[in-house]
Amino acid sequence: MHWGAHTVHLGKCNPLPVAPPYDPQSDSSVSLLPHLEAKIRQTHSLARLLTKYAEQLLEEYVRHQGDPFGLPGFSPPRLPVAGLSAPAPTHAGLPVRERLRLDAAALDALPGLLDAVRRHQAELNPSAPRLLRRLEDAARQARALGAAVDTVLAALGALGARGPGPEPAAAAAATVTNTAAGIFSAKVLGLRVCGLYGEWVSRTEGDLGQLVPGGLA
Repeated sequence: MHWGAHTVHLGKCNPLPVAPPYDPQSDSSVSLLPHLEAKIRQTHSLARLLTKYAEQLLEEYVRHQGDPFGLPGFSPPRLPVAGLSAPAPTHAGLPVRERLRLDAAALDALPGLLDAVRRHQAELNPSAPRLLRRLEDAARQARALGAAVDTVLAALGALGARGPGPEPAAAAAATVTNTAAGIFSAKVLGLRVCGLYGEWVSRTEGDLGQLVPGGLA
């Protein structure tokens, strides 16, 4: 069912005759120092793990919302979430550093939103400790992944160019809890936040894969 961060050697001329060609999609010409390569691999593995956790969170969330959530054919409205949107269709065509900056910005916005969903679910489903724990874990894991992506960006010399960040977490989280349309819309927004969490950790996994030596996509 779909609901839906040290130093580097940047492509300078190498006296040896076998430098790989520059590929703007994968930035494969970046020669990574061993400790940076290890950090990228570690961060990529974390993103891959969180992609699986995000799927489990979404399933658990839907299971506790009651009808019509989870019913065949139910398609909830894609309500906007302040401070966060899904990866744009043009995301995959951007240079990998720019994609990672966008990933980091999204991961920075997610913890506050996930915390707000957890608080709301604690009121609606106080007897769902596994769901509440998954939401709490997801917020903590998004912070950890965002910090790791920032570390990778800093090592690549790209951290300072992230661009405008998301609006403050408190203001974004208010979208989840203060919806004027009531409980149903709050549930839909919570579902949307959980879905966005999955989309962004999956996208981060793919983007980091472009920097993992060995050609992971």
